[in-house]
Amino acid sequence: MDESTFACFDLQQTAHQIAADSGVKASQVRQAIELLEDGNTLPFIARYRKEATGGLDEIALRYIEDALAKAHALADRKQTILRTMDQQGVLTSGLKQQIVQCTDKQVLEDLYLPFKPKRRTRASVARERGLQPLADLLLQEGELERSRAELLRSFVDPDNEIPDSQAALQGACDIVAEQWAERGDLRRWLSQQATDYGRVRSKVKRGKKQDAAKFEMYFDYQEPVKRIPSHRLLAMQRGEAEGLLRVSLQLEDEFVVRKLKSQLLQNRKFAFYRELVSTVEDCYQRLLLPAVESSTLQDLKEHADEEAIQVFAQNLRELLLAAPAGPEVTLGLDPGFRTGCKVAVVDSTGRFLESCTIYPTPPRNDVKRATTQLLDLITRHQVSLIAIGNGTASRETDAFVRDVLAQLATEQENVPTKVMVSESGASIYSASELAAREYPDLDVTVRGAISIAHRVQDPLAEL
Repeated sequence: MDESTFACFDLQQTAHQIAADSGVKASQVRQAIELLEDGNTLPFIARYRKEATGGLDEIALRYIEDALAKAHALADRKQTILRTMDQQGVLTSGLKQQIVQCTDKQVLEDLYLPFKPKRRTRASVARERGLQPLADLLLQEGELERSRAELLRSFVDPDNEIPDSQAALQGACDIVAEQWAERGDLRRWLSQQATDYGRVRSKVKRGKKQDAAKFEMYFDYQEPVKRIPSHRLLAMQRGEAEGLLRVSLQLEDEFVVRKLKSQLLQNRKFAFYRELVSTVEDCYQRLLLPAVESSTLQDLKEHADEEAIQVFAQNLRELLLAAPAGPEVTLGLDPGFRTGCKVAVVDSTGRFLESCTIYPTPPRNDVKRATTQLLDLITRHQVSLIAIGNGTASRETDAFVRDVLAQLATEQENVPTKVMVSESGASIYSASELAAREYPDLDVTVRGAISIAHRVQDPLAEL
């Protein structure tokens, strides 16, 4: 067959689907898609083709562009699947229609799974040894024409590595387990169970506690799939990528197996009922659960990545649009607990003046001395602004500074303005070659406090 036989991308259908998902008129989506398909860039369309798209802004156009890319990827995958199945001689008109009309990536893969070329498995080995007919008899759960023992003996073949009845039965059960595991309806049901009732669990790997100190919170941690925040999921998966944690999906195994038995087994009086019960359990633990665990965690990661990108984009937008405080003497404060809070003062041009470390937070709680030090710096340098990093110990440090400024307000009229700023990237900058060239004689912790001060004076320049 030629390539057009397997063409799966439909512009009209794609436009209607994107319109339904986005709330934009189908006619506008169709015009935007046609412009994008013709090679026009998003900025060009947003600026110079507003009359064609009905005034769509860059946000709507970006959504359409992303959705269009996903639609093309799905269409390409459909085309590959159809071509492969046709070459195998297993493509029926009914299957082709199901595949062409499919709009979900996971459902598409479930449709393809029974026909997907596989590596050698226990089931494929059993098929090679001629045990598929026995597996078919097990799946039928009907009345046997001969005794159980006679049936199994008929499949014994020492020359084909089936030395006894037990080996024949085990091979047939392996085939049954794989066929069950390839059922799209079971996978979709189990995926929904994972979404609704599953829990993501992380455990530290044996012998890795010392190396994994920064992931201590996740040494034995679990949280529901539908409620786990993106930042926690990504932290778990970073720990796993570093070989320190094991992240898994936890389900109510007993409930799931019970439901699977009720769906898969119909005849309690069947001669092989007990073996089929064990096969259901094997299918779940060995095949279904790992597959659903992998797809669920991958979906969660994709969602978390998208959310992280949105957060970073919003933070960057706020940073780019932040109004500079201008030429003001500024005190930068990098909060901390055990190692204290690093303080740096810069003049109105951003030039470094002085630094120190104070310990108003636990475990030292040396509030009295820290107050004296901070008041001294504010008074001597006539500080106008105090910038506090928003990381670890920021709330405690902010409360401390608020109390200091309240005390100062009883003594003088002009009191510095206190602001909280993002310290994202400050630690990376402080240890960079650029920071070392700018402040060769200063400790990295002081450089971080200087960066925090500069972020208030001129956010864009510091970026």
